[in-house]
Amino acid sequence: MTTAREAPRRAVAPGRAAIVAAVAVVVALGHYWYGNRHNYYDLRIYYDAIRWWAAGHPLYSFSHYDPIQGPLGFTYPPFAALLMYPMAWVPVRVVVAVMLLASFAALAVTTAWLVIPLADRHGWPRWFVLGLALPLATALEPIRETITFGQINLLLAVLVVGDLLRLVPRQSRWAGAGVGLATAIKLTPGIFIVYLLVTRRWRAAATAAGTATGATLLAALVAPHESWRYWTFTVWQANQVGHLDRIPNQAVWGTLLRLAAPHQPSRLVWLGLVALIAGYGLWRAARAARAGDELVGMTLAGLVGVLISPVSWQHHLYWFLPAVVVLVDAAASPGRYRGWSAGLAAAVWLTVSVGVIASFDYGLSYRWLDTVPGFLISNWYLLLMLLLIPLLPFRVYRSRCLVAPR
Repeated sequence: MTTAREAPRRAVAPGRAAIVAAVAVVVALGHYWYGNRHNYYDLRIYYDAIRWWAAGHPLYSFSHYDPIQGPLGFTYPPFAALLMYPMAWVPVRVVVAVMLLASFAALAVTTAWLVIPLADRHGWPRWFVLGLALPLATALEPIRETITFGQINLLLAVLVVGDLLRLVPRQSRWAGAGVGLATAIKLTPGIFIVYLLVTRRWRAAATAAGTATGATLLAALVAPHESWRYWTFTVWQANQVGHLDRIPNQAVWGTLLRLAAPHQPSRLVWLGLVALIAGYGLWRAARAARAGDELVGMTLAGLVGVLISPVSWQHHLYWFLPAVVVLVDAAASPGRYRGWSAGLAAAVWLTVSVGVIASFDYGLSYRWLDTVPGFLISNWYLLLMLLLIPLLPFRVYRSRCLVAPR
């Protein structure tokens, strides 16, 4: 027999299912309109580079000429090349299919790790929250660009997020291994080793550093020539990833290049800004972690990492996704921060999904670039990240109970 309490719950379920379905349809139509504009461009470069290497040529001598970016080469560390080597054995369509499946699986898993605690904290059905979060996450420009470029960012995210949100809080013997592997594959996740150090997770930091070092030494044993070439030359040639003054580079260095053009900006100014952002951002990340808010600590460290890197294309900015989750959580919690948290969450999701920095590609006149609105548009993601570092709220947990947002 249905009780009086169960009846409203059953009545709510179809309504929630309809909301999830409507959101999924709207997002799907948006993806259909946007289309696959990049056709796995970066993945095809990886594929050609690995086949070039497998044919007996030096890996880091591979070059693909792009009419906009110029010559592009393989810029990942040798350990990443070893993991990609099976690409040489199969057709490119198989590589694309595997990468798509792996990326969608990684997105589903990491999004579940992000939003299920949110659902449980507020008493919302898990299926409902995850059903909304997944399509909305795919609308974010960093996510859709990662998928359509065939980039590896979501695969790195599953290593980092799984490590910092699952293994590190439980003091697992494997804590740090995911961060170490991600760092050996691509250098930028190394910021999370620094994060583990500033949060005094000494064992996890040692495991991360040891894993990254071990994977790098393994690659050196298997491919000594490529390792020597990479660590003595290629790693210092940032221009091999394209023209860093282009708008899609939303790192601090990219903005300085655009402001100083046609001249080179001062590296001392850049280093000063890097020190300021890293110092303050990691200080806040450490405070959040000590308070028990692992999600905010990780997110702040991720935002710091992409800001201080010399190059952070729009598809590198995965950390907008957990930032939105944090803001939605704050907006749904009691307190004086609810209104601005909701507004900031909506502003981040909407402007990043629309792709504000791509406005000039959509037809906005480049004459606007030399104006204040043009500066805001062309550096919008950087400005958002600089805003999130001081404003992202974190919670203080004591004995697993929420005390207050900070």
